[in-house]
Order: sequence, then C-alpha cells, then structure tokens
Amino acid sequence: MAEFIDPKLVPKRTLSTGEQIPCIGMGTFGSDRFTPEQVSNAVAGAIRCGYRMFDCASVYGNEDLIGKVFADAIQQGVVKREELFITSKVWNDQHGKGEVLLACAKSLRDLQLDYIDAYFMHWPFPNYHRPGCSVDSRDPNSKPFLVEDFMATWRQMERLYDMGLVRNLGMSSMTIPKLEAVLPLCRIKPTVIEMELHPSFQQPELYDYVVAHGIQPIGFCPIGSPTRPDRDKTPEDIADIQMPEVVEIAQAHHVHPAVICLKWAVQRGQIPIPFSIHENEYVSNLKCTIEDPLTDEEMEKLRRADKNCRLIKGQVFLWPGANDWHALWDENGEITK
Repeated sequence: MAEFIDPKLVPKRTLSTGEQIPCIGMGTFGSDRFTPEQVSNAVAGAIRCGYRMFDCASVYGNEDLIGKVFADAIQQGVVKREELFITSKVWNDQHGKGEVLLACAKSLRDLQLDYIDAYFMHWPFPNYHRPGCSVDSRDPNSKPFLVEDFMATWRQMERLYDMGLVRNLGMSSMTIPKLEAVLPLCRIKPTVIEMELHPSFQQPELYDYVVAHGIQPIGFCPIGSPTRPDRDKTPEDIADIQMPEVVEIAQAHHVHPAVICLKWAVQRGQIPIPFSIHENEYVSNLKCTIEDPLTDEEMEKLRRADKNCRLIKGQVFLWPGANDWHALWDENGEITK
C-alpha cells in the first residue's frame, strides 16, 4: 500500500470567493506519451495517496476513464465529492456560439460530476491543431487574438457559472496586454489562471499582475515538463532539473531536483500541477509540500536563476502571416480590439 499523506496537512490557497483549494494538484495531460489507462490509473493511486486536486481537460482524451475513477473513489468512500477540486477546460475548436455549453456538458458527463470546480478557456483563441501534430502543423483558419471573439466565448463561460455547472471560471496562457483588454469587460471575473511557471520561466510581471487582481495562479510545467510533446521542444530549451542552482539545493536537501522545483512553486504561492504515472514520484510530489521547506536564501537563489525560457511556445496555433511564436504572446504586435 502506498504512503498516505493526510490531505488536511497539505496547505491550502484561498480563492477570492473564500473557497479553499490545495496548494498542489495532479495534472492529467499525458496523451502524447501515455495511454488514457495509464493516466487514469495514476489518478486512482493519487486519490488514495491524498491528492485532492486534479487538472483535467477534454482535449486530453481521458476524461471518461478519469470520471470512472472519481465515481469509484466516491462510491467506495475513499473520498467525498466536496473534498475534491476538479478542473476542466473548453478546447479551442469549441469557442463558437452554443458550443461551450455542449463542451462543458460532455466533460460533466465524462467526469461523472454534477459540477466542475473550475472551468477554463484552454487557450485564448479558437486556433486548433490535430492531436499529435508536428511543430510545423498549421490550421489555415487560425487567427490572432481578438477581444470580441474572446469575450463572446467568455459570456458563454459566465452562463455556465450562472447555471451552477461550474463554481469558478479560469483563463489560461494569457498575457498582461490580453488581461488588460478583457478583465474590465468580464461580468464574472476569473478566480484562477493557468500559466507556465517553473524556475527557468517565472514570469514575474505576469505573476504579480495576476495576484494583484485577486486571481490565483496555477502553474503548469512546474518541473519543466520533460515529457512534453516533441513539437514544444527546441534546442535552446533549458532543463529545470539540470539547472545548477536547482541541483545544488536538491543535494543540500537530499532530494531529486524535481522536488525542489515543486517546493519553490508552493512556497512562492502558485499551485503546481505536476504529472507522473509513477507512484513513488507523485507521492514524493505531494509529500514535499508538508516537510523540509526551502530557506529564504534558497528561494532568493532560485528567484535570481530565472532564464525567461518559455517551453510551451504554441507554434501550432500560429495564423497565416505570423512571423513566429512570439506573436502568440504579444511580443511583436498590438492586441486587436
């Protein structure tokens, strides 16, 4: 039997609504490397080990199997529904009128839930790519971020909230210019936002902006996502678990460098959502939140180690005429109103 970490010992974050959420969750994106069965088995093991937050998405192609895991765990008395914080996301090809409700309904059905704790716009535009595509893949219908299009989809997200189908709304892969354009227009503002966060890519300006607006950051790729799709890898990428600062601190704490990345994330204030199918790894990931914290000096050393190395560049979402992936992140153009 795997080690059990009492969920009551795992620190919590308090959302702007007053609702509490665990300081760490388990991601479920493994479709490019692992089968849906491997992912759902890991979720089942993680629940029994003490995990209470799970980050899901329709495009991951495994919500139906994960939903059976949730239903079985609840039915067997392993966990109560109200103890879980489960997220899902509307995929880019379902931004159209009426499709957000259908997407959410399918996720609810697949996950076997009456409500989703947080529902995200997976990306801030409807640009699409086929599963398992190469980095050179392009959808000819892709287009730049448009405030009008974004808000049309967000209005549908707000309807889901009004209907009680979702309890929190979230955005993902945003930038400060995008947020400045849409937040004043939101009737129901996001309480959570997913963003790439790891020691070599800390996004301090965006992080501070989000926190200042009362939005809880959730960090994906918290250990640099070594199993991310090949299309997201470039020669200049930095491996966080090989960074000298991370390795040095890991040696001082007698742990794997990945554990240091997670400790840094939790102590900084974001919610990391690491993924692993290996029991020893996901147990270690959860356990590291309740023991042997990093010192202030170590946190400062990691803060200074930031390399501004974005790993999830999103090249497959580029539109005709875009120069390169920087355009997705507002680094070489203006926001289109």
